[in-house]
Amino acid sequence: MIDKELQLPFYAKITIFLIGAFVFLTMLYIAQDIIVPLVFSIIIAIVLHPLVNFFVRLKINRVVAIVITLTLTFVVIAAFCALLFSQVSKFSDSWPALVDKVTETINATVKWVSGYFDIRPRNIYAWIAKTKTELISSSGAAIGQTLVSVGSAILILLLVPVYVFIILYYQPLLLEFIRRLFGESNQSSVSTIVTKTKSVIQQYLIGLVIEAVLVAALNTIALLALGIEYALLLGIIGALLNVIPYVGGLVAVALPMIVALATKTTAWYALYVLIAYYIIQLIDNNYIMPIIVSSKVKINALFSIIVVIAGNALWGVSGMFLSIPLLAIVKLICDHIEPLKPWGFLLGDTVPPLLLGKRN
Repeated sequence: MIDKELQLPFYAKITIFLIGAFVFLTMLYIAQDIIVPLVFSIIIAIVLHPLVNFFVRLKINRVVAIVITLTLTFVVIAAFCALLFSQVSKFSDSWPALVDKVTETINATVKWVSGYFDIRPRNIYAWIAKTKTELISSSGAAIGQTLVSVGSAILILLLVPVYVFIILYYQPLLLEFIRRLFGESNQSSVSTIVTKTKSVIQQYLIGLVIEAVLVAALNTIALLALGIEYALLLGIIGALLNVIPYVGGLVAVALPMIVALATKTTAWYALYVLIAYYIIQLIDNNYIMPIIVSSKVKINALFSIIVVIAGNALWGVSGMFLSIPLLAIVKLICDHIEPLKPWGFLLGDTVPPLLLGKRN
């Protein structure tokens, strides 16, 4: 009896693929409260692993080395949060004066609109009051959802250090499990993929931190030069938002423009802020990002945008942040598995020369 390989028609293969992708994405969405902190923990553990190895090479017990590493990480994060909270505290102290200036700006804008478009100011104020009432009435559910999200974020913050400690401690066990899972015949490919995955994640996240520091410095210098209040706070927030690919930059420029409108006597300063941030974005996109970050993750812009949008739909802001590193890992795996190499080529940013039809 001759065994015959089962050949499925194309429409059956694509149907099975789509059903499998739907089930997989549904599972990722349902289990996001478990998966997201675990993925963050794995990424953080990979970044901190060289520091743990450094302490281990100094003849320090592995558990103690992990505790020292996590303690240093916590101190750095706590110092950054203290700086940020101090700036937020100054901002909150000036909040009443800022609200008064915003109110004056709105009144002046209403007066200009009513005169230019021949609309009664009373109608404009009525529309503003109606919009405000609808916003307040519809914000109750949003506030409740926000509280739930904050509670989930606090839970994640408590879980992540525990996960990171366990992953760092059992790192040899996990690597050995991966090697045994794929068998002896694939040891070389598995070792290469694991090594390059660690390198990509480490270099990418370190590059993001360097980029955020440089962008925060440029933002702060630009706002200080324009005399915008809360320059340091707005510069840091802008850099943090800029880490979110393709979307954060739009939100980052809106905040200092609003502050400029509220605190300056003329609206020209908001335009100056927009121009300054546009120049900073050009510097970031053409020099900082390609040299420091994009050189570590070779993903083309089309799929970068797609996965950022998909990540937001799947896991929210966390998904937007995780989308590029996870896609880089997928590309790395595709590049080292022969049947998947075309997909790795499709995800990359290497554009082959346009081949025009030629007759021999």
